[in-house]
Amino acid sequence: MFFCGLNKTTLLDYPGIVAATVFLGGCNFRCPYCHNMELVTDPAANVSTSRDEILSHLKKRSGILKGVCITGGEPTLNPDLPEFIMQCKDLGLKVKLDTNGTNPKMLKALYNDGLIDHVAMDIKAGPSDYAKVAGLLQPFETAQKTKGDPEGYKYADKILENVRESVRFLMNDTDREGFDYEFRTTVVKELFNKETFNEIADWIKNAPHYYIQPYKKPEGLKDPGFSEYTKEELLELIDLIKDRVPSAKLRGID
Repeated sequence: MFFCGLNKTTLLDYPGIVAATVFLGGCNFRCPYCHNMELVTDPAANVSTSRDEILSHLKKRSGILKGVCITGGEPTLNPDLPEFIMQCKDLGLKVKLDTNGTNPKMLKALYNDGLIDHVAMDIKAGPSDYAKVAGLLQPFETAQKTKGDPEGYKYADKILENVRESVRFLMNDTDREGFDYEFRTTVVKELFNKETFNEIADWIKNAPHYYIQPYKKPEGLKDPGFSEYTKEELLELIDLIKDRVPSAKLRGID
């Protein structure tokens, strides 16, 4: 596991819980608007702490911290994730997992073993645009042209099916007392439109928690050339889907 960061105390990352946030490197998406791209593309070069250091901090702050948020990158790519979570749970902490939903097998195992208390799953786009928004389409187009092999498209299709499976699992099979989940979408003007949100609304109809959060131009990082929605435009998107996802709210904007 590549431990690429630790936010020692946060009131924002875990709803209603004073928590620490652990950043794990590596991801199977290449979202072009990602703010943590260095953790995605070269996690080994961005290791900044160790498991022992993180657990030591969590233990020292056990009187203050009530939870830990595990984010990335994509945490579920790590086969050692359950062991690390068990070590956090042994400290009496609640665990929130941020995930892109591409590893439903691990997601189910973590839930069934009682290792996670909250899941925040990204819904990157509507199904028809998922590969593009997740940064999966172009690399596989290139591979197909150079090798004459459509496997890349099959891989992108499998990724989407895994995401669909995770959505189904969270919505239909998670009823343990004390467990909660949310879906969330980061919106970028150049990659989203009203039809995108119509697709999402039909997909996650009546989800208990859905948050739309605006893309924000990165500070100190190379600007990929995307632009932000205004608050008024985001509220229009909320109005568009309220009939199907009444829980839809804005997050991360004043």
